[in-house]
Amino acid sequence: MDAQLTQAESDIRAMALRARGAARALGRMDAAARDAGLRAAACALRDHAGAIAAANARDLAASTAGAAFRDRLTLNPARIEAMAQGLDDIAGLPDPLARAAEEWTRPNGLRISRVACPIGVIGMIYESRPNVGADAAGICLKSGNAVILRGGSESFFSAGAINAAIVEGLAAAGVPAGAVQIAPSADRAFVAAMLGAAGLIDLIIPRGGKSLVLRVQNEARVPVLAHAEGLCHTYVHAGADLEMARRVLVNAKMRRTGICGATETLLIDAAVASAMLPVLVGDLVAAGCAVHGDARVLGAVMSVAVVDDIDAAIAHIEAHGSSHTEAIITEDAAAAEYFLARTDSAVVMWNASTQFCDGGEFGFGAEIGIATGRIHARGPVGPAQLTSFRYLVRGTGQVRG
Repeated sequence: MDAQLTQAESDIRAMALRARGAARALGRMDAAARDAGLRAAACALRDHAGAIAAANARDLAASTAGAAFRDRLTLNPARIEAMAQGLDDIAGLPDPLARAAEEWTRPNGLRISRVACPIGVIGMIYESRPNVGADAAGICLKSGNAVILRGGSESFFSAGAINAAIVEGLAAAGVPAGAVQIAPSADRAFVAAMLGAAGLIDLIIPRGGKSLVLRVQNEARVPVLAHAEGLCHTYVHAGADLEMARRVLVNAKMRRTGICGATETLLIDAAVASAMLPVLVGDLVAAGCAVHGDARVLGAVMSVAVVDDIDAAIAHIEAHGSSHTEAIITEDAAAAEYFLARTDSAVVMWNASTQFCDGGEFGFGAEIGIATGRIHARGPVGPAQLTSFRYLVRGTGQVRG
């Protein structure tokens, strides 16, 4: 060990070098071999469901967090099966590295093609939801990338058990060792070592609370693909159907309150607020939701604000949102298209629950996060979004004058 390196820095260097070798091999593997690895990993998750549940019980026993946090942490049989099914689903997707190349010929006869390629070594830092590790492993492998995982200390045993099962399955299928690795301890210094691993890790993806994402963005010496907190809005337009609005809103907030796609703010047009708001708020309260209103809301944790019109709703979202996911409920197609075109968030929906922002619901098999920046990838990040590209140039002896 280099005397100047901390233990965490030494660990990440060794892991990154193994990952780099695995990434080179993965990039050369054909799609069928990568998919076979994913399916073998899915089988291993099912085979080790009991060990994963036991590890999760250990994490839950140590947790003193509230109900929403514990829900994110909990792995029941259905969620373990969902992880395995997610890997099977990813295996069934088209190969993101075999997308049709864009190709053109220059006047001098050079034939240029742009082809998809893996990014290389991905560092994934996530909190509380241990299933994120399985999703990240699946998406990275599908796209030919190696991944180094660092889960939250609160899910340390769960994440470790999931990773052990996946690695066992991958090894049985001949996937290169080092393709999926996880932090050896809950030492917070490992995160700092990942953030400083320029030249070793090609891309860092943080997935967790605002403080984690801000820390990564502020400290990283590696490019970052940030997953922001939700702060999603559902806007009930004057042209909304009340029964649809009731059904969609309760689902958007209450289906799973702890996920990033859960609606945090209800906006409603002043023209229909007096008629619709008592019903909508009543539904939320009946479902167990606390409601906080602005000065124009007559009733009473979801925030509610009355807006004058669609432009005011868009302005509110721009001022207070996180550019994650927004929805409009309306039967007015022109108003919906206006909202879709002018709301600058990663995902914008019409007459649908914001909880559909999940990558599995987009057909990506799963997603590694919801990117809210404006470069490289935006919205749910699936296998295709974890690729880059390169150019292949074919000539016949041309020289430049």
